[in-house]
Order: sequence, then structure tokens, then C-alpha cells
Amino acid sequence: MRLLATWLVNALALLAIPYLMHSVSIDSFGTALIVAVVLGLVNAVLRPLLVLLTLPATLMTMGLFIFVINGLLFWGVAYMVDGFHVAGFWAAVGGALLYSVISWTLSTLLLQKS
Repeated sequence: MRLLATWLVNALALLAIPYLMHSVSIDSFGTALIVAVVLGLVNAVLRPLLVLLTLPATLMTMGLFIFVINGLLFWGVAYMVDGFHVAGFWAAVGGALLYSVISWTLSTLLLQKS
């Protein structure tokens, strides 16, 4: 049940991004649900591998290269899912950052353990 609630919270976070950034758009709530699943899978499978492969660059930039990885993954998901559009690389980095902040905030507020 908690996994379903987290999935819905992430979809809601994705729906909020176009209101804050005009360079990111999502066509519908159904598209947001699909994007949330794909982003979750990409972050679970590809992200750890990319972080490991780019560890020297991440260490040299004191961790800032993680933003590049997150942006590239966010942008890549936009290419994979129809109805989810990101204008460019910097829009993807900003969108990924906003997605993380909004998702964390909503999860903290709505999914508190009692």
C-alpha cells in the first residue's frame, strides 16, 4: 500500500513541475503515472551504475556531477515516454531538482509513519 501511495505522490510531484517550469510539460495524469514508474525504474537500475562509473568526476566536482546524472536520466525518460516533454539539458537538470524537492516534501507531509 505504501508503494502505491509513493507512486501517486511522485506522479503528483511530476504534475506540479510544469506550473513552476514552462520548459517541462506533461500531457495528463496517466502520463505522469507512467513517467513516475519509468523514473523509478531508471533511478533504481541505471543511476547506481552511472554513479559508480562517473565516481572520479563526481569526486573531482565534490558531488555536483550527480546533478548532471540526474538531469540526463530525467531527459532520457522524456525521450522514452510520449506526452512528457523537456526542452533541453538545463531544463532537465532543473526539472530533476524540482522533482526531487517536491517529491520529498510531499512524501514527508503525506506519508508520515504513525
